Amino acid sequence: MLLKSKTAVISGAASPRGIGRSTASLMAEHGARVAILDLDLGQAREAAAALGPDHIGVACNVADRDACGAAAAEVVRAFGRVDILCNNAGITQPVKTLEIIPEDWDRILDVNLRGVLYLSQAFIPHMRESGGGSIACMSSVSAQRGGGIFGGPHYSAAKAGVLGLAKAMAREFGPDNIRVNCVTPGLIQTDITAGKLSDAARVDIIKGIPLSRLGDARDVAGAYLFLASDLSSYITGAVIDVNGGMLIHG
Repeated sequence: MLLKSKTAVISGAASPRGIGRSTASLMAEHGARVAILDLDLGQAREAAAALGPDHIGVACNVADRDACGAAAAEVVRAFGRVDILCNNAGITQPVKTLEIIPEDWDRILDVNLRGVLYLSQAFIPHMRESGGGSIACMSSVSAQRGGGIFGGPHYSAAKAGVLGLAKAMAREFGPDNIRVNCVTPGLIQTDITAGKLSDAARVDIIKGIPLSRLGDARDVAGAYLFLASDLSSYITGAVIDVNGGMLIHG
């Protein structure tokens, strides 16, 4: 029960096979009351109900600052405080540099990077008031290696921006006992990747992964759990790789 008596907010957590949903389930197992944030209110409430009666689903467009503020107010009304924020919501698009149009750039950057800023802005004041908290942000191995398999260069740029933003927030809010860290997954089997890899491509990718398998949502959820818990109480500004060794770097 690593999160007993804690409250956690997880964005983009309604998708049945997503990292956010798996994280919500794992944190609930460890005693946290969980608020699932998602664009679709019905799906958010359904996902929360599946965890049990102590959890809530809240509608939130993370790219809308007012919506983030309203979601934060709703969560605080329900739980009284917020100890953990997982900036997990994200979208991707598999295009090349010369194919990126302004609307695509804005859409990918808005959800993946602007959303981290807006949701953090909404919840940090409440964490300050209650004496601290833990924020974990979803980046990606594509930000570290200059591209991934399903994300275009604008996705890599957004996820690299998350790394810089999180480190800056870690430095700024450390005196408030608010820790800010990042998780950088490799290729994880979720609804986003389902059915998009041929058997041949899967075999080829696994050849470059020392642990000889693709990741599961629960693998990333475990990293989120660690960063949310007191086991990581002296860790801030860090980047936790969850890629099976796909990228090993200094």
